[in-house]
This record gives sequence, C-alpha cells and structure tokens, in this order.
Amino acid sequence: MQGLTELLFRRVYEECFPGAIERAVTPFLSLTHNLHNLLQSDGQTSTLRQYLRDVLPEANKGSIPITPQILGKEPDEFIALANKLYDMGYGEVNWNIGCPMRNITGKHRGSGILPYPDEVRGVLDAVVPRIKPLLSVKMRIGLRQKEEIRALVPVINDYPLASVTIHPRLGRQQYTGVPDVEIFGQVLPMINHAVIYNGDITTPEDAWRIKERFPGVADVMVGRGILYRPTLPLELTWGEGRVKDGFKTGEPMSDSERLRLTKHFIARLMTEIRNNAKSDESALRKTKEYWCMLWKGLPISEADARKVLREQELTAVDNLIDYFIQ
Repeated sequence: MQGLTELLFRRVYEECFPGAIERAVTPFLSLTHNLHNLLQSDGQTSTLRQYLRDVLPEANKGSIPITPQILGKEPDEFIALANKLYDMGYGEVNWNIGCPMRNITGKHRGSGILPYPDEVRGVLDAVVPRIKPLLSVKMRIGLRQKEEIRALVPVINDYPLASVTIHPRLGRQQYTGVPDVEIFGQVLPMINHAVIYNGDITTPEDAWRIKERFPGVADVMVGRGILYRPTLPLELTWGEGRVKDGFKTGEPMSDSERLRLTKHFIARLMTEIRNNAKSDESALRKTKEYWCMLWKGLPISEADARKVLREQELTAVDNLIDYFIQ
C-alpha cells in the first residue's frame, strides 16, 4: 500500500508484533528516465539516499524483513535498480504490474501493462537474464477484462519467477467490487510458480477460506486488512489457533486481547509519526491517512471516527485519538 506500509509503519509494527509478518513488499520504487545515471553515482549522494530511503538496510534494522518492489517497464533502469538492490543485500525484488491508479496505468505501468502480453514478455526477456536477484511478480487479473490474465499465464510461465501474487480484481475496479475468486481458481492450476493470493483478507476467516478453497495457494498476502485489523497476521498464528493444511485449529484471540493490542499499536504509531514528522502539518496529514483505516479496529462509530478527520489542529486530533484508545 503505497505511502502507508512505509518504513516507519514497519518498524512500529515489528516492535509491537515481533515476527508476526514473515515478509513485507515495500511501497514501489518508480523507475525514472535518469535513474541509471543516478545509480552509477556515489552511493552516499543525498539524492540517491532519498530515493532509496525506504529500503536502506541500516534504516530497516529491527523492522519487518522486506522485498523491494519496482514499478515501471524500462529495462535498463529496471536492471540497474534490481542489481543495486542486490548489492545492498536483497536477494529478491518484486515487479508491480498490479497498481490500479489511473495516472500510472495510462503509461502502461502497473496494471496498465496487463492487456499487452507482448510488452510483459519484452520486459521479462530483457530483465530476467541480466538481474542478480530473484524476481517475483505482483499482478491483477487484468486492467479492463478478466480474460487478460489467460493470455499472461503462458508468458509468466516462461520465466523462473520466485512467486506470483494475484489480486483478483481488475485495475479499472481500483478497490471497488469484490475479488473474482472464480477466475483466480481457474488460472491457479495453470501457473507453474508459487502463487500467493491477495485481496480482501481482513479477518482470519478470510484467509482460512482461501486456503481451504484453494489448497494449491502457497500463501496469502494481507494488504489493507493490516490497517483495518492490525492484529490480523498475529491472529493467523495465535497460540494453538494456527492454520494447518488450510484449516483453523484451536481457539482464536479474544476480543479483549485484540483490542488491547490494537490500541497499543495505534498509540505507538501516532507517537512515532509525531517524532518523525518535519512539521505539524505533515504529522496531521499522515495521522489522518492512517486513521481513515485504523479506526475500524476500534469499537467506535464512523460518525465518531469522522470527528478526527474534521479537526484541523494536530493537538485536537491527538486528544480525540487518545480518548478513543484510552
């Protein structure tokens, strides 16, 4: 989730729920026309460090292990960035061909490349033999039509990918509607790679249903669900309440424990936002971005949650959130 599962979030999450998340795919690093030259410069230049700030190894110590994600289709820049990331210690990079934002898809980036399997093949042909790290792919079932994925399966099967994560929505849907699990189930046995399911995993039951219905799925990826319910990854391995062969066993986390942990996490995240923001304005903006989703993990109404969003002063926002999580 671009701009939300950033380094600050990951550090706080790992502090509150150590080991709950096996690995996080970072917000994407977008390829730019001058990136190749930038990556050839001194690794200590401020411009390069700013570009790579979310994936700098020293900054990620004590955080969730990460796989850097790349957005774009320019082979030379892709190769240069992937190899730079490998030299920084990352053995895998992820190619984002699923982003649904219109300002991206119109450039045949993200899910905008999905209707053009020849373009996908062209990128993979150029990139795969020349990059040092393993390559995984995160994608949707198409941009405009769900049948687009059928033309893509033979393409991605021709390359040694580490995994393929599929969000079974169309790019044009953004995050509306529901995931098309029917088409997901149809293409799953056709793919020769480990397949990870992504899309509307917001409760433990959602994950268990996917694992039960599609035993060939290698894993599930939690997206917005981690903000709606921060304890979700922990709940999937809580005590004896584990997922075994796709089925739930044992007792789930209690509501009271889930609420206690959620309130503690929100408090720590808000504190770190204040401590790291360059101004009250930026702290206010970032707080509201997170609050739009985090409030759903609390026993409050949408009307009460909106009181936070209407406030224009950071102190007032802080006081309201403190009241809701006390």
